[in-house]
Amino acid sequence: MMVLPIAGAATSGAVAQDKTLGGNTTGTASQPPEGTAETGAVRFVSNEVVQPLPSATPTVAESHGSLSDLVDSIETGGEMSKDMRCLASAIYFEARGEPLAGQLAVGSVIVNRAESGKFPGSYCGVVYQPSQFSFIHGGHMPAINTGSIAWHNAVATARIAHEGLWDSPAKDALYFHASYVKPGWGRTQVARVDRHIFYR
Repeated sequence: MMVLPIAGAATSGAVAQDKTLGGNTTGTASQPPEGTAETGAVRFVSNEVVQPLPSATPTVAESHGSLSDLVDSIETGGEMSKDMRCLASAIYFEARGEPLAGQLAVGSVIVNRAESGKFPGSYCGVVYQPSQFSFIHGGHMPAINTGSIAWHNAVATARIAHEGLWDSPAKDALYFHASYVKPGWGRTQVARVDRHIFYR
C-alpha cells in the first residue's frame, strides 16, 4: 500500500490523519500523545487551526460620519406603510424643532413602546392611544406639510429608528415629556435631549 502525505492538512480546518509507519500497531504501544486519538494503525491528530477572519462589513454608523449624514442619505420619496407614516408623524409633531438626535429619541420611544408588550403593538396603535400625544385631537392628527425639510427629516428619522440604524440617546425609554413640564413621575431618567427628558 502506498502512503501519500496530505499537504497542508494542518491548516485546512480539518483534522489531519497520519498513517503510523513502523512501530508497534498491536495496541500494546505507549499511550498516544495528548490531543490525539489512536484507532488501530491510524492516529488522528487534532491541531489548532488559526485562520484569518474575513474583513467585517462596516456598520451603518461607521459608514456615515454623523446622524445628519445618515438622514441626508435616506430616500424619503415613495409610498409609506400606515405604521411608518404614524411614526414619522409623531416625530414631526413632537420634535420637528429639535436636533436630529432629539427627533430620533422621540421615534425610539414609539418603537420601544410598540415592542414592549405594555402598549399597543403597532406604531399607529401607540400614537393614537388615548391621552398619550398632545397633537392627536379627537382621534385625528393635523395636516402635515409633506413638502418640507422637517417632513423629510421626520421620515428619514422614522426609518432610522425603525431599523435601528443609529444608537439613540434614549435607547430603552418608554416615556418622555418637555423639559418645562414637571409631571412628578417616579420613573428612571435615561436621557435629556434638548427640550425633552426621557424615562424608562
